[in-house]
Amino acid sequence: MNVFKSQPTRGAAGLARHWMMLIVLVLVSPIACAENDPDASIVAIVKAIEQGWKQADGAPFREHFLDFEGARYIESGGQNEGLNDLIEHHVEPEGDALEDFELTLSNIETHTEGDFAWAIADVEVIATLKRDGRRIHNRGYETFVFRSIDGAWKVLHTHSSSRAVKAKTQEHKH
Repeated sequence: MNVFKSQPTRGAAGLARHWMMLIVLVLVSPIACAENDPDASIVAIVKAIEQGWKQADGAPFREHFLDFEGARYIESGGQNEGLNDLIEHHVEPEGDALEDFELTLSNIETHTEGDFAWAIADVEVIATLKRDGRRIHNRGYETFVFRSIDGAWKVLHTHSSSRAVKAKTQEHKH
């Protein structure tokens, strides 16, 4: 039975409305789902932080990190105390100290428990020190601890640890 036959004008308009609604739902649903999906939100934050490191730009850190008294960010035995220390003495100066800088955060695993979450990522750093031309190639892991505040995930703490990639002939064997 054709439901549009008895009222062709209303039926055609109704069909057009249905198609428009379907198109809007198809286009908007992935965006809405990503905003409500904590895993997608956390991965997006980690990727924004990766870009901040690559561009020596503190803005993603200021946007996504919770700046609080006692905050500490650990990296391979060193630490930055507070968000300003991290940005002003680590993130931004690396743009002037390194050339051919590549940083990759990959294989990002996320875990949520209510208003808290953490992410673990593989990290790889490749760069050349401008001061002496020394080449750096490190691999390791980084952990991010998050808390949801007013519906937005904020980084509370990070811990990164990496070591030099050894030539294949020097790899450790058991």
